Amino acid sequence: MLRFFLLLSLFIPSSVAATKVTPKAVPPKKWLTLNGKEPAVVARGGFSGLFPESSAPANDMAISTSSPGLTMLCNLQMTKDGVGLCLSDIRLDNATTISTLFPKAQKTYKVNGQDLKGWFVLDYDADTIFSNVSLVQNIFSRPSIFDGQMPVSAVEDVLGTKPPKFWLSVQYDAFYMEHKLSAADYLRSLRFRGINVISSPEIGFLKSIGMDAGRAKTKLIFEFKDPEAIEPTTNKKYSELQQNLAAIKAFASGVLVPKDYIWPLDTAKYLKPATTFVADAHKAGLEVYASGFANDMRTSFNYSFDPSAEYLQFVDNGQFSVDGIITDFPPTASQAITCLSHQKDNLPKAGHALVITHNGASGDYPGCTDMAYEKAVNDGADVIDCSVQMSKDGIAFCHDSADLTASTTAMTTFMSRATSVPEIQPTNGIFSFDLTWAEIQSVKPQIENPFTATGFLRNPANKNGGKFTTLADFLEFSKAKAVTGVLINIENAAYLASKKGLGVVDAVKSALTNSTLDKQSTQKVLIQSDDSSVLSSFEAVPPYTRVLSIDKEIGDAPKPSLEEIKKHADAVNLKRTSLVTVSQSFATGKTNVVEEMHKSNISVYVSVLRNEYISIAFDYFSDPTVELATFIAGSGVDGVITEFPATATRYLRSPCSDLNKDQPYAILPAEAGALLAVADKEAQPPASAPNPPLDAKDVIDPPLPPVANMASSNGTGEGPPHTPPPSGTVATATNLSISLLAVMALGLLCTA
Repeated sequence: MLRFFLLLSLFIPSSVAATKVTPKAVPPKKWLTLNGKEPAVVARGGFSGLFPESSAPANDMAISTSSPGLTMLCNLQMTKDGVGLCLSDIRLDNATTISTLFPKAQKTYKVNGQDLKGWFVLDYDADTIFSNVSLVQNIFSRPSIFDGQMPVSAVEDVLGTKPPKFWLSVQYDAFYMEHKLSAADYLRSLRFRGINVISSPEIGFLKSIGMDAGRAKTKLIFEFKDPEAIEPTTNKKYSELQQNLAAIKAFASGVLVPKDYIWPLDTAKYLKPATTFVADAHKAGLEVYASGFANDMRTSFNYSFDPSAEYLQFVDNGQFSVDGIITDFPPTASQAITCLSHQKDNLPKAGHALVITHNGASGDYPGCTDMAYEKAVNDGADVIDCSVQMSKDGIAFCHDSADLTASTTAMTTFMSRATSVPEIQPTNGIFSFDLTWAEIQSVKPQIENPFTATGFLRNPANKNGGKFTTLADFLEFSKAKAVTGVLINIENAAYLASKKGLGVVDAVKSALTNSTLDKQSTQKVLIQSDDSSVLSSFEAVPPYTRVLSIDKEIGDAPKPSLEEIKKHADAVNLKRTSLVTVSQSFATGKTNVVEEMHKSNISVYVSVLRNEYISIAFDYFSDPTVELATFIAGSGVDGVITEFPATATRYLRSPCSDLNKDQPYAILPAEAGALLAVADKEAQPPASAPNPPLDAKDVIDPPLPPVANMASSNGTGEGPPHTPPPSGTVATATNLSISLLAVMALGLLCTA
């Protein structure tokens, strides 16, 4: 046990101790809670989103990373000899190693009218559990490397951590009473000392301790279960009890409800209008606490996979605020309430880091469409981007890739036009340069889902929303909206020039000239490419910032490579893992690449940031805001390239993003490797080979070829005719069509 405290003490000062600083006087926020005070953050089992519930590291980490008024919640379970434990369920098997120790000790009990099978706490005395049983993480998407290393905590153990406030949840008093164990007697043995809140879904239990709780000034909270479930004292459905909140006020000062009592979802997982539950409870004089919050839980599409957005929906919606949040990730709730609430759209951003889009707000709408760009601007993006693709008839337009299969409905119309272009990608595709602009406009945009294989879908209600945008229209839009800047990404220039007779570089230069963006300094123009020769072709336009995109992971930037970059570019776009290395979803180390680039006066942008928790390292608490803090405040990048600009803007507009300010709470960067250090050495993933250094030769590209005259090479005065492919290509295209049909069918199944 001592080992955990020693390792945690190393972790906490370096990464979270700065949350406790001397605050300056700031105007108090106005909250729509019952008493007008800031909503409470209640940590369910400590930081149970990372560590096994109510373990010593979970409790210590929750206190150290959360806002100062944190409430620690312990779910009370009772042993055969009447000792109180902190465990989420009356059964041990889902959260401990009990089943491996006593594989044949399963029993069945009737609990609240239902038969439950498992290893029950009340069948074991405390010494057996403390001496033999270890905790495991009971949600499989969370870190498992701490399993079997931490003992079960007694209630007194958690009280011993001296949390600012302590909440005891008593779920099964009626069941324990049937087996001659009394939660009320246990509480009286503790004299209610240190217990600020007691909750229960059983009215009889709350009434039985009412006088004792009153003398101890312990708040009583009635917990609502599923509306159709039966409350054991009254034998009424919880939905019936909801109709008479005034009666609950007679024995409780507040209520705890699942979050969908307040903001229900429809069958498609979009928010329905809020219920009147909070207003009704406040009218009856009851506080309202909402439960069921976790960063790694898929919830409404309205939140764009940003857990902070969900918290704000409950505490800062302009109509009402709940009085507290029960969460497995208390730092995220803390930052949402303390740092991100009550923001106004015109708040200035802290620091110099730019919020740069990746295909517009492509996490919410199909990328590079008018809707994606409109939302990006509304979300406060500084720089909106256009990856330029070319149609067969020479129209430059914005699209993530030359291959249209993943991001449009082209498969349904142009399967026969699928080809193999190994110079661009290893797989076959339907390419924009093989279709006319009219043909491209005949298909619909389609939102890209990077994590479809794991069941993650983005905003299905708008999966085909928006219209394709030409480069010229994109530039006019950026001028009309007066964005800080534009990023023009140029790919495959050599192939397009030599093999397709399409001059994408010339098309970009012409569009910028026509928009007059080459003759002004008000708006930034960033020209990005992975081809140094493309960047060199823009050297004659000094106002432009040239950005070299480095697609490979690097761990170092030696002087020769920096000198070569300086010949062609002013900035680099690097992968996230070139700044912070990651192994098995743990951040394992931090490189010096940013510092090396900055010493050579090269700006650094990092990409691509996404909100889905499966793309975020455990060290960032499955929270995109902590990842942003790690790259911006921790690594000092000059810009973040993101598919969810609203999240980045919200972070940068928060005073908590400025670590130089005196404030009671700050959003701090994660320290790579600190979380792994808490686990036993043998449980840690094997060390990965370090990223290779950037080689100067990786920066150098051959000169761009001239644009081929395809009309001349075809011997006609017209553009390249669409001729039937050789027989081998027909066979390949036929086979590809079959495979694409299979992909479509799989996509429909995933959507269903």
